Amino acid sequence: MVQKQKHLLWRAGFGPDFRSGADTSTLTVNELVKKLFEDSNTVPVKLKGVDVEFGSLMNTSGPVNELSKEAKMQIRNVSREGFKKLNILWLNEMTDSKAQLREKMALFWHGHFACRINNTFFAQDLLHIVRQNALGKFGDLLRAVSKSPAMLSFLNNQQNRKRHPNENFSRELLELFTLGRGQYNETDIKEAARAFTGWGFDRTGQFVFRKAMHDEGEKTFLGKRGNFDGNDILEILLGNKNTAFWITNKLLQYLLGTTIDKHQVEKLSEDFYQSGLDISFLLKKIFTSKWFYQPEYLGAKIKSPVEWIVGIRRTLPVGSEKNEWQLIMQKLLGQVLFFPPNVAGWPGGTNWIDSSTLMYRLRWPMALLNKDHLSVSPKQDDDIEMGGRNEALQQLNRIIAEVNWSRYLSYFKSVQNNLWSDHTLQNLLYTDNVRLGFLTNSSKGFYSDQDLIAFTVHIMSTPEYQVC
Repeated sequence: MVQKQKHLLWRAGFGPDFRSGADTSTLTVNELVKKLFEDSNTVPVKLKGVDVEFGSLMNTSGPVNELSKEAKMQIRNVSREGFKKLNILWLNEMTDSKAQLREKMALFWHGHFACRINNTFFAQDLLHIVRQNALGKFGDLLRAVSKSPAMLSFLNNQQNRKRHPNENFSRELLELFTLGRGQYNETDIKEAARAFTGWGFDRTGQFVFRKAMHDEGEKTFLGKRGNFDGNDILEILLGNKNTAFWITNKLLQYLLGTTIDKHQVEKLSEDFYQSGLDISFLLKKIFTSKWFYQPEYLGAKIKSPVEWIVGIRRTLPVGSEKNEWQLIMQKLLGQVLFFPPNVAGWPGGTNWIDSSTLMYRLRWPMALLNKDHLSVSPKQDDDIEMGGRNEALQQLNRIIAEVNWSRYLSYFKSVQNNLWSDHTLQNLLYTDNVRLGFLTNSSKGFYSDQDLIAFTVHIMSTPEYQVC
């Protein structure tokens, strides 16, 4: 596979689909960019970890502190299992959907609008908002997220009322979602909090504006003065060029795994601003720019745990009786979907790798080959384990997953035997690193199925496989 195309497939998606046998090397970069957008030009189906019955249970049971112990336990169990189901459903979309660009950008926005709540019903609603608007206008995405029950609950705006404003939402809105630090002051936070008083949701999770709780007094925000409400604050932020710069810079770091020249960010952010904060417009500018394919950006990004898991699934037909292995690996490697460490999301970059996570990354492929057990001791976090700590830990002594190697070998039917090693290297590794010379040399002339399987596992167990 051509280097530039591989770079694009990892940045705009989750890598080549080894299973399909599709050859994208015949497409130019611009043709592949066009295809990625066309494949993602569909309306996503809402992923549901829990259904309307759970919503009814939540909405008709009365205040949580009035519930019986049994009712609380029922809600907790249903919600816990719902998060597991929702997690796997989204991983399946990332793995199998043609809409690779949409799901990759949804993962970006999932970290940008980081939200950690125990209500699966609200979490799946926020995920749908993110997936629907992942490639649209940033303004539409921001407005929908700001009125979602998940975010209003997570950042305590349900408790934001006149004379007793809660600043949690307004603070994170300015610092993390739009402007970035240094572009506002404490007065702006306080005045924005007053504007968002009365914003909340009802028992069905629908946004409501509680007029009696709203501060109708005059406010001063970012140098503007008026009787602002929450909608006004959002429009002021969307019209501020610092928002365009903040989003552009953060998106480039996500796509490239490193920073780029500030002047380049400023130029891109100006184009982004002039487009009306059109996310697809910005992405097309990035993906069709020559500098995006410069050598310093190739193989410069450490795969996030989710990218690593999905990338493996797009290569190997991994299966098991249950899906717990994917949840466990997320926990071991430090990225559990729907449970970011804090409102700033996952830090990414070199933070993905330490002595423990690297060991699991390098050992897991061999465990797949040998159907072996991994001895692991993840940090305990009952929020992430959703009340299932003992159950989750019991799974860790089992075989994590198995590969249908016969199906994997069938991918090579159209590949000449003496080209197996080159075909595998080109698809699995980002660059032909000289340190892999011993692999290419030892693989020349192999003919057996077991040699091919062992070769694949050895590649996945290298440090080079951890980057894209």
